[in-house]
Amino acid sequence: MHPDPHMHLFLHHTRAGELRAEASTHHHPRTTGRPSRGLRTRVGWTLVEVGLKLAAPPRSASATP
Repeated sequence: MHPDPHMHLFLHHTRAGELRAEASTHHHPRTTGRPSRGLRTRVGWTLVEVGLKLAAPPRSASATP
């Protein structure tokens, strides 16, 4: 026995509306437009590492082991 597909869709839309309403009442600190400090730090250090690799002279292909 299969449930009525229209009832499933109705329940889905009802729950989605409830979740949207609940989400709009909460204040999320990360929605201020600024990335988190941890992400900003990681991206900064990654850019420093890339810059240092670009500025370093190329290694010779015939390096001795």
